[in-house]
Amino acid sequence: MHQLTKSKPPILNGVNQAVRTLLCAIAATGTASYAQETPKQLDAVVVTGLRASLESALNAKRDNNGIVDVIKAEDMGKFPDSNLAESLQRVPGVVIDRDAGEGRSITVRGLGQDFTRVRINGIEALATTGGTDSSGGANRGRGFDFNVFASELFNTVTVRKSSSADVDEGSLGATVDLQTTRPFDLKGFNAMVSVKEKYNDLSKTTDPRAAFLLSNTNADKTFGVLLSGAFSKRRSLEEGFSTVRWDNGPSSGGWCAPTGATANPSTSTATTCGPAAQGVPRIAGTPETLAAYDAARSANNFTPRLPRYGRLTHDQDRVGLTSSIQLKPSADSLLTLDLMYSKLKATRQEDFLEAISFSRSATQGGKPQTSVLSTAYAANGALQYGVYNGVDVRAESRYDELSTTFTQPTLTWQQSLSDTLKLTAKLGSAKSVFDNPVQTTTTLDALNVNGYTLDFRGSDRLPSITYPFDVNKAGGALTLVGVPPGTATSVPNTTTSEIRIRPQGATNRTDVGQINLAWEASDALTVKGGIDLKRYTFDTFEFRRINQGDTIYVPPTGTTVASLTTTINNFGNGLNLPAGTPTSWVIPNLNAIAQTYDIYCNCLKSGPAGGPGDFRLSSTTNGNARGNNRSVTETDNGGYLMADFDTKWNDVPVRGNFGARYVKTQQVATGYQAAGGGTQVSVTNTYDDWLPSFNLAATVNPAVVVRVAAASVMARPVLGNLNPGGTISTTGTLSITSGNPLLQPYRAKTLDTGIEWYFDKNAFLGLGVFSKNISTYIQTLTTNMAFKDTGLPLSLLPSNFNGNEVFAVNTPINTNGGRLNGFEINYQQPFTFLPGIGKNFGTLLNYTVVQSKIDYATTATGGSYITDDLLNLSPTSWNATFYYDDGTFSGRISASARSSFLTRVPGQNNNDVEGKNGSVNVDFSMNYKVNKNLDVTLEATNLINTPNDQFISRARNSAVVYNVTGRELLIGARYKF
Repeated sequence: MHQLTKSKPPILNGVNQAVRTLLCAIAATGTASYAQETPKQLDAVVVTGLRASLESALNAKRDNNGIVDVIKAEDMGKFPDSNLAESLQRVPGVVIDRDAGEGRSITVRGLGQDFTRVRINGIEALATTGGTDSSGGANRGRGFDFNVFASELFNTVTVRKSSSADVDEGSLGATVDLQTTRPFDLKGFNAMVSVKEKYNDLSKTTDPRAAFLLSNTNADKTFGVLLSGAFSKRRSLEEGFSTVRWDNGPSSGGWCAPTGATANPSTSTATTCGPAAQGVPRIAGTPETLAAYDAARSANNFTPRLPRYGRLTHDQDRVGLTSSIQLKPSADSLLTLDLMYSKLKATRQEDFLEAISFSRSATQGGKPQTSVLSTAYAANGALQYGVYNGVDVRAESRYDELSTTFTQPTLTWQQSLSDTLKLTAKLGSAKSVFDNPVQTTTTLDALNVNGYTLDFRGSDRLPSITYPFDVNKAGGALTLVGVPPGTATSVPNTTTSEIRIRPQGATNRTDVGQINLAWEASDALTVKGGIDLKRYTFDTFEFRRINQGDTIYVPPTGTTVASLTTTINNFGNGLNLPAGTPTSWVIPNLNAIAQTYDIYCNCLKSGPAGGPGDFRLSSTTNGNARGNNRSVTETDNGGYLMADFDTKWNDVPVRGNFGARYVKTQQVATGYQAAGGGTQVSVTNTYDDWLPSFNLAATVNPAVVVRVAAASVMARPVLGNLNPGGTISTTGTLSITSGNPLLQPYRAKTLDTGIEWYFDKNAFLGLGVFSKNISTYIQTLTTNMAFKDTGLPLSLLPSNFNGNEVFAVNTPINTNGGRLNGFEINYQQPFTFLPGIGKNFGTLLNYTVVQSKIDYATTATGGSYITDDLLNLSPTSWNATFYYDDGTFSGRISASARSSFLTRVPGQNNNDVEGKNGSVNVDFSMNYKVNKNLDVTLEATNLINTPNDQFISRARNSAVVYNVTGRELLIGARYKF
C-alpha cells in the first residue's frame, strides 16, 4: 500500500552533503582553470538535432542574470514533447498534474498552479478548460491549463524561478514564459509540415496529429511574415475504480440496526429501517449481524461513499494557429505583431455502476435503510469486506460538451532613441472562453437490493463487487424510478432516477499595456524602468434545473425502459479486475431520453406527452448553482525601476540586477447572496505592494557560476475565495457564510542560491538551494465581526439593524503561513569522452527535495490544527533522460517521478487529508533523418500505464480514484522545405 511518509532526513543534511560534493568537484578543476581568460577553444563543430537544443537551452540558462531553466525546440515546429506540461516536468523542481492521461497543470518548487504565472510572448495569459470532477472540474481559478495548446506552436519555454523587478508580479512559485516563433528567428523562406498517427492500446483507436510552419523574410531582413498551425485529435478511454470519498460509521444518520440492537433504543423495536415504514425489513439480530453492526457504526471505521467501477470516454479536437509579422522600418526600429489562436473542443461521457446508499440520508432512502449482514475492517479503520441489504444501486451516465477558445494579439515596438537609450512598448490582450453548454446526467436505479457485496481483501485499489441481479437487463432491477404521470409527489423517502442539467462556463481576459525604457549608463551599468497597466476580468456562470430534486419520470405510455437504455461493453481491458466483476452493464441512453422528455426545452411540461417535468433552468434562484455565478474585475497598475550590472569585484566577474516593483491592485468582486432568491452584491478592495528584488551571478572561474537571488513576492487570492455571495442569517444566531472579497494576497520573502559548474562542453552540474517564508496564507474559518466590517452592503439587513451587530462569519481569512525550503541537483552531460558510438550518448538527471509546514485549522473556530505540507507539494521529485544523437539518428527514454502530495487539508467527511499517491511516467522517442529535409519519428508515451491514484486519509490511504488511460504510440514524418 502506498503511503505518504512524514519521516525524512533533515533537509540541511542533504544540502550540506550536496554542497560538499559539488565544491570538491569544483576544487578538482585546479587553480589553473581559474587563471584562464576564456574556456579552452575547441574545433568548430556544427551541432544539430537534440544535442543542439540542449546546448542552446544550457547557454540561455548560463547567460541569464536570474535563476532560470530553458527548454528549446530542436528545430521549428519540433518541440520535444507533444504536450507543454509534459516538457515542463523535465525541469528541476517542476511537477505536473494530469487529466485524462494528459498533462494539464504544473507545480513549481512545491507551489501549485494558482501561485504560478504564465506569459505568452511577454503578455500575461490565463487559459482554462474543463476536467473531470476528480481532477478539479472546470478551472475557475488562476491556474493555467497547458493542455489548451499544441506544443508545436512554441519554440522556447523559460521557467523563471527567481524574481526581478521587470517581470510581472503575481507569482510565489515561478513565472513561465512561452515564446512562439517569429520570422526574424529564421532566415529567408522556410516551410515545414509534420504528420503523426497515434494509437492508444486501451481505446484501440488511431488519431491524427499534424502541424505546419511557413515563414519568409526579405533579403535585407526588414520585413517578415510567419504562419504556423497544429491540429490533433485524441480519443481515449479512462477506466477504473472510484469512491468519491470515504466516511465513517455515524455519517448520514448511521446504519440500520438489527432487531435486538441497543444502539438506537427509539427505533430498535421497529420492523422496518428508516424513520417511517417503507417496506425495508430490519434484519434479525444474530451474533454475526450484531457484531457487524457494532463494527460498521464505529466512528473509527470508514466505508466508501459511492463505490463504483466506471469508464470515461474522451473525444478531443485541438486546433492552434500563430502568426507573426515583423517590420524594421529603420535600423533603430522594430515592430512585431504576434497573433495566437487555439480552440480545444471535447466531449466526455462518464458511465458508472455504483452503490449510492452509503452517502445518503434517511430522507433519500440511504444509509439508515441499509443493513450490515457481515463485515470486517482493518486496524486502521478501512473497510475490508462487507455484505449489505437495502442498498440502492445506480447506473449513472453523464455527458459533457466542452470547448475553450483562446485568442491573443500582441503588438511590440522596440525603438532605439539614441545610442544609449532604448524604448520597448507592448500592447496585448489575452482572452480565454470556456464553455460547457451541455452537462447532463441521467440514471437508472435499483432500490433496496439485498446481498450487495464489497470486498477489498484481494486489492485495496480494485475491489470485488457483487450485484445480486443481472446488471445487463434493461427494465429489470435497474430501471427508471420516479413519479407516474398525474402523480404530484415522488415515492416517499426513496431515491428516484434523475436528469441533471448543468450548463456552465467561464471567461478570463487580461488587457495589458507596458512602456519600458533602458538607459545604458556605462559598459557596466544599464538602468531600466517601466510602467505597467493591466486589467483582468473573470466571469463564470452555471445553470441548474429549478426542480432541485432533478427527478426523471416513468416512461410515457407506449414507451419501454429498454427503448431508453443502452449497454456499455468490454470494460476493464486495461485493468486486472477481480473475477466476477461486471464488464458490461445497462446505462441510460441520453439521446433517447432527451427526445422522449424534451429535456432541453427550458420549460415546465405537464400532461401525458412525456409526463410532468420541470426543465426550467435557473442560475441564482437555485442555491446549488448560485455560487458559480460570480465575477472579479481586477485593475493592476504599477511600475518598476531596476539596474542591470556587469562588472568585476576583486577580479571576479559579477553581473545581475537589483530594483523594486510597485503595484496597486483594485478588485471588484461580484456574487449573489441568497436573500430574495439571489441578490447581487459587489464589494471593492484595494491594496498595494512594494516588491524589491536582487539577482547576482558571479563567475568565480570560467567554468563556475555562483548565484544569489532574493525578493519579496505576492500572489493574489484564489478567485473563488473572493466571492461575496453566500447566505446571511438575521434570526437566532447571527451568521454569514460567504467568500471574502477583502482578502489580502499571499505574500512571501524568497532566497535562492546556486552553484553551476560547466565542467565540459555542454556539460553541467548544478545545485540550487531555495527558501520561501510565506507570511500570509488563506484558510476558511469562523470569526466574529460587525456586519459593517464585512464589506457587504447594509441593504441586506432588516431595517432595524444598523451594521454594528456582531455576526459569526464563516469565510476565508488571511492566516499565518509557514516556511518552504528545498534544494535541486541538476546534471547534464554528453558522453563525448567515450570511444566510438559511445560519444553520441548523453544524459540529463535532476532531483528535487521540498519541505514545508503550514498549520491548517480543523475546526470552524480555528482552535485545532493539522500541521502539514502545502497543497500540491511533492516532497521529492526526479527526472532522468538517457539519449543518443549522432546527427542522423536520435533517441531518448525519459522518466519523471513525483512523490505523494496533498490536495485538501483538512479532508472532507471526517478525514484528515486528501491527496494523490506518487507516480512515475516513462516516455520514449526516436528520430531518423532520412535526408536533410525528411525525418521519420516513433514515440511512445505512458509506457508503464501509470494510474491516476488518488487517496483519502494518511493512515488508511483509501482509494478515491484509481484509473488508467493506456499507452500511446505515435508514428510520424516531418518534411522541411
